[in-house]
Amino acid sequence: MTLTSQSGIATHSRSVTNERAPRCILVIEDERDIAELIALHLADLPAQVTLANDGPGGLQLALSKPWDAIVLDIRLPGLNGLDLCREVRAQTSQLPILMLTARGGELDRVLGLELGADDYLTKPFSVLELQARVKALLRRSAVTMARQADAAAQRAPLIEQGRLRVDRVQRRAWLAGAEVVLTPREFDLLWHFVQHPGRVFTRTELLDDVWGQGHDGYDHTVNSHINRLRSKLGDERAEAAFIHTVWGVGYRFEAAK
Repeated sequence: MTLTSQSGIATHSRSVTNERAPRCILVIEDERDIAELIALHLADLPAQVTLANDGPGGLQLALSKPWDAIVLDIRLPGLNGLDLCREVRAQTSQLPILMLTARGGELDRVLGLELGADDYLTKPFSVLELQARVKALLRRSAVTMARQADAAAQRAPLIEQGRLRVDRVQRRAWLAGAEVVLTPREFDLLWHFVQHPGRVFTRTELLDDVWGQGHDGYDHTVNSHINRLRSKLGDERAEAAFIHTVWGVGYRFEAAK
């Protein structure tokens, strides 16, 4: 695990060599020992965990980038967690928020949930329960985002990414105006990528999302389809590539210039 610190902000992560791309989780907690304990155990999800130790700094970080989840203490210096939660919810309704409360703080829990927190955990808490609750929030968020992406795809069956044009209804693709002849599975894989530009997918995620969760495929199944798709998209030149390898994790789609 690595740790860097700057202006009361710290980042924790573990090297990721297998299944899931690391999540980005923000922990806003002013008690350093508790914050370090949370970061240590969330890093095993795997996750890259960023720490903030006060309300104003936490709010600035919360609004600075798209996070996968926020773990938020109610009692914070400068700006309490309830007001911080309200400010975050005014900007986004999708970000999962887990609120930490003191034992017996029933009013705080009720207010937190009413202001938009998705779940709460009472101090002192079990780190196993913390992991389980964060995992549950991430799963629910992923399901919601997938449904929204599917709905958006239904509304916009034609997607253009740079020189690439993909039509879901006709199941056809064109590169710089010339049609790219794809097999059904290659088209499904390409369509999945163009819906999520910039997102890193592991091979396991691609098998589940494109082939289906009941499919008995292996990593080389994904690799061979990626290689054929790259060849058809002219990805031999790195500067013109659409599908990029993220070493140790999986693949990312970017609109080539």
